[in-house]
Amino acid sequence: MSKRSFVIGTTAAVVTAVSFVGIQIANPSWAGFRSSPKEVVDEVWQIVNREYVDATFNQTDWESKRRDLLDRDYASDEQAYDAIREALEDLDDPYTRFLDPKQYASMQIDTSGELTGVGITLSANEENERLTVVSPVEGSPAFKAGIQARDIITAIDGTSTEGMDINSAVNLIRGEEGTVVKLSILREETGEELDFDITRARIELQAVRHEMRDEGGYQVGYVRLTQFSGNAAEGMRAAVKELETDGVDGYILDLRSNPGGLLYSSAEIARMFLREGGIVSTINRKGIPDKISANRRSLTDKPLVVLVDGGSASASEILSGALQDNNRAIIVGTQTFGKGLVQQVHSLSGGAGLAVTIARYRTPNGTDIDKKGILPDIEIEMTDADIERLSNDRELVATPDDPQYATALKALTRRMAGESRSQIISSSLTPAVN
Repeated sequence: MSKRSFVIGTTAAVVTAVSFVGIQIANPSWAGFRSSPKEVVDEVWQIVNREYVDATFNQTDWESKRRDLLDRDYASDEQAYDAIREALEDLDDPYTRFLDPKQYASMQIDTSGELTGVGITLSANEENERLTVVSPVEGSPAFKAGIQARDIITAIDGTSTEGMDINSAVNLIRGEEGTVVKLSILREETGEELDFDITRARIELQAVRHEMRDEGGYQVGYVRLTQFSGNAAEGMRAAVKELETDGVDGYILDLRSNPGGLLYSSAEIARMFLREGGIVSTINRKGIPDKISANRRSLTDKPLVVLVDGGSASASEILSGALQDNNRAIIVGTQTFGKGLVQQVHSLSGGAGLAVTIARYRTPNGTDIDKKGILPDIEIEMTDADIERLSNDRELVATPDDPQYATALKALTRRMAGESRSQIISSSLTPAVN
């Protein structure tokens, strides 16, 4: 199995970058219904039965479920797909989901690294059962319109999303380039109800951007990582090597609104900054951990500060957690999204697909961040005024006019000047005495 097949991006099927794994399952019981709608039904059952992280299947009699599914007659593929989705609902896992051929195809990003859409990553919020924005893709139509992480989508083109699953929402949001979709959202933090008319566009996905900045006499390497795609590690390696050659003194790694992606990509990037120590442990259905560690091939030991927020999810949390637990970086920003599950994506008969949760993961210190997120070492919230100002002028993001970036730069400057990580964190958490 390809190392790139493990997906830890959030649930979104709008613009998620994933790697797809083809499978072949030999099973004599298929003989009577090969090339019928029952074939894909049994494929899904077999994969879940073999790989799903919870061996109790959420206290569901999975064997009985198979008998029920195969005893039915399906007049069409659509009827089989509905039965599959109904069966998967019993797992109560929003990350294990069936994708019909159209939905599966819409997830795939072509070799040019582009896609057509509005550019948002979605998740099903288990607490309020509403569709929640994990993050907008930087530079996308949704990003430019002002959609924010944790916005709740209440309607799509006037159709209420109450009770709507993610796949149905994706079908409504995606569309032809140049067409408009109306998203009604509830901004949870303020209680505002807002409408956005967003024009769908072709979106170029550039995982890594970097530049050298002269900040108070120090050469600071600013690196923006927007997703953990198949080529993200390659892009990060090139960026770090270039910055090292140019004489960088320290790094700010910006993971804000990064919804995640591939597990192996996050591990490879962690190894560029960590010489030794654990990176992450994945735990399968039998409780057996599989540990990934640094390999003494780091590219730099320069001071490092990492920016995170509520849109930093999954692979972003693995990288942040590894750097934090190993005392390698100072984490600045706000609490991250909180997704501690790993999925594998399979292709199925007839062009359909299945994402199935196969493992849980822990940070090097054994912390389970699922539904909790990672707490930054230095917490700095954006005010409503800050958010509005930066939304109106995106050129101010990641500059001293950006409060989170300014805080990260201050911490990095102190670190480059020789102060220890613990000193900087301790003093930042101590209230001033007047």
